[in-house]
Amino acid sequence: MARSSRTPSSGTPRREFLKTAAAATFGASFVISGTKSSGRVIGANDRVRIAIAGLNGRGHAHSGAYLGMDDVEIAYLVDPDTRTYAKHLSKIDEKKRTDKAEQVQDIRKALDDKNVDAVSIATPNHWHSLMTIWSCQAGKDVYVEKPCSHNVHEGRIAVEAARKYGRVVQHGTQSRSSKDWTKLAAAIEAGQFGKLVISRGLCYKPRKSIGEKPNSPAPAELDFNLWLGPAPQQAHNGNLVPYNWHWFWDFGNGDVGNQGVHQMDVARWMIPGATLPKSVASVGGRVGYVDQGQTPNTQVALFDYGDTKLIFEVRGLNTGDYYGQKVGNTLHFEDGTTIAGNKLYKKGSTTPEALPELKGEVKVPRSKDIFRNFVDTVRSRDTKNQYADILEGHYSSALCHLGNISYRLGSEAPFDAQAKAFGDDKDAYESLARMQEHLSQGNGLKLEGEKFHVGMKLEFDPQTEKFVGNADADALLTRNYRAEFEVPNSIA
Repeated sequence: MARSSRTPSSGTPRREFLKTAAAATFGASFVISGTKSSGRVIGANDRVRIAIAGLNGRGHAHSGAYLGMDDVEIAYLVDPDTRTYAKHLSKIDEKKRTDKAEQVQDIRKALDDKNVDAVSIATPNHWHSLMTIWSCQAGKDVYVEKPCSHNVHEGRIAVEAARKYGRVVQHGTQSRSSKDWTKLAAAIEAGQFGKLVISRGLCYKPRKSIGEKPNSPAPAELDFNLWLGPAPQQAHNGNLVPYNWHWFWDFGNGDVGNQGVHQMDVARWMIPGATLPKSVASVGGRVGYVDQGQTPNTQVALFDYGDTKLIFEVRGLNTGDYYGQKVGNTLHFEDGTTIAGNKLYKKGSTTPEALPELKGEVKVPRSKDIFRNFVDTVRSRDTKNQYADILEGHYSSALCHLGNISYRLGSEAPFDAQAKAFGDDKDAYESLARMQEHLSQGNGLKLEGEKFHVGMKLEFDPQTEKFVGNADADALLTRNYRAEFEVPNSIA
């Protein structure tokens, strides 16, 4: 079943399509009306028709998951870059599937199709919330990759859209499908291990320098205007597409909002009832090399939840582990016990033990992966057993943004000035001391020659989702949007 001649929307020969792709736009004619509050009724024998948006990186996990489900059809492949379609079409052919898989560059084409039931979003971060909002308004359910937002405001609007239009919106923090984390969260809430003092997330993931690339014309196959979407107008650069956008503030959120949001979600989940913190402070820098990237590759952030503090650590250079974890979580209790992954370290011991039998009420049992859970919830319309609702995604994504806001508002200073951001907090200082050892001894850096951002300590109101008395920080809770790609101030 050859598909090589298939084109993004209409069967136009590939040469003609590429000539007209840059000029084709649905923005002038497509308007989300905000009135399509319900989607197609899915019968027991009907397949859930999904549009996958964003076909690089995580997009392959999305198509792979849905191609393993007989009750799902990939109705659209959506990406501004037409070079991304071929691998997904090949996978459909290999599976001998009959999925329609129409290819379009603009998501609005798929949203205008009343036969599309859901949108599965694996685009760069700056598109996540707007695409979620548009999809909800068009009566589609949504699976959205982490983080669900590029900034705090648009994450809240995505939640509002899901609620107003009655849509299922699942967030791509896969740990929410874990039986082990679910049981541990219940045991901590039941008090099995006593008082939780520190919930720590770790993103120790080496990242190489991305170097420097000059601005250049976009490839003919890429509609760069669509790729930019809500982000500021700017020239195409080879360090943006397809992956390194993660390290630029206009598009990504650094590793705390890339890999780290998974561990941030677990760290918050383990604190009973935690939503957003009372304050945040963050320090770090992009150290060890000089390149075009803007986000920190080394970062420590402290979040105040009252009786419990959440500490998050990013290391982008080569590093050892911490309690056997590199990309993971550690939980520190008042009696000195530490849980790391699925191991328990008693006070003063460096030898791990297996966790005891976990107690506590598991409110949402886990037995399926997060994509299967999404499709089942779309079919049933019963969200009580949904694993990762958009509200949970919003809170965990917002934590990443809050840490970055503190960092971005900080002042450049020598390394030894970092501790001032954390005052006399001994646990944060301990994290900084380990970071210093990691950089100086582990990577041979002379820290006296490195500059770091000493972030501001920012008070935050979890109810209003605004900072307390800091207009500069509030300004970074949102962004200026380009015409046709605006995230609304509210969902009326």
